Amino acid sequence: MEKVNSWRAELDLLVDIISRAGLSSTIKWGTDVFTYKGKNVVGIAGFKDYVALWFYNGVFLKDEHQVLQYAQEGKTKALRQLRFYNKEDIVADLILEYVKEAMALVDAGKRHKPEKLPRPAMPDLLDAALESNTKLKLAFEQLPPYKQKDYIEHIASAKRAETQLARLEQILPMILNGEGLHDKYGKR
Repeated sequence: MEKVNSWRAELDLLVDIISRAGLSSTIKWGTDVFTYKGKNVVGIAGFKDYVALWFYNGVFLKDEHQVLQYAQEGKTKALRQLRFYNKEDIVADLILEYVKEAMALVDAGKRHKPEKLPRPAMPDLLDAALESNTKLKLAFEQLPPYKQKDYIEHIASAKRAETQLARLEQILPMILNGEGLHDKYGKR
């Protein structure tokens, strides 16, 4: 966290530059996000090794300067990041060019629509537990599809059988209580 906090000068400079574009500033997900006509356009955050702007519909940006990158290769669909490793990397004109293009995307109604992914395969361990306990199966089936999916992915993502079993034991009472895996974090 020390390194993240050491980006204060760079973060302040980025906020100042983006403010020149006429965007509204707000805090979402604990970080600065700038909106235009009620739509998220660009966010700012400091990380361990860099400060980044991320463009919510960056997939549609032309990126003529070839400076944008995926936040997470293979996972990120629409977001694109513009990273800065020191204050000297921050060029106001370049940033404003990208911000204005992102604002034009809002005006044009361009928006990335997430693809609906198929439901993941039911892990054998969870399937066996549901089949052997009718009360558990009924409770699972009464959960909304997204909560069922969370439980399926939680078990399936464990690589070791011991971890899968430990996770299953952890979630059984939650399912029986009609709770979702992430309910403790608030409304989804």
